[in-house]
Amino acid sequence: QLPLEESGGGLVQPGGSLRLTCAGAAPGATLNSYTIGWFRQAPGQEREALSCTSTFGDVANYADSVKGRFTISRDNAQGTVLLQMNDLQPEDTAVYYCARKIGTSCSGRVHSWGQGTQVTVSS
Repeated sequence: QLPLEESGGGLVQPGGSLRLTCAGAAPGATLNSYTIGWFRQAPGQEREALSCTSTFGDVANYADSVKGRFTISRDNAQGTVLLQMNDLQPEDTAVYYCARKIGTSCSGRVHSWGQGTQVTVSS
């Protein structure tokens, strides 16, 4: 079992940017051999899949509302997975989660979740 931990959330003005990091919670842990997805959940709404990167580096993008603004990537040197978020809008306010998926494909089921990090977009 590999616990996950998200970081990089916070308060940002509309039009601003944030970069979220998904990392293994244990010291020295790496996500390089895992399929990782990013999700978000706004108050009163269902959890929404945003994007995913497979163990081979393939990328899947799901949410039309963030296409062209959010980019998933890997930092293999650090063993982390990043979510770059640009041109943030109030509608992006949510708790953001990363998750490990089963297998090498982004079509797999979620294996485990991080605890989430709050992103608030407000003037």
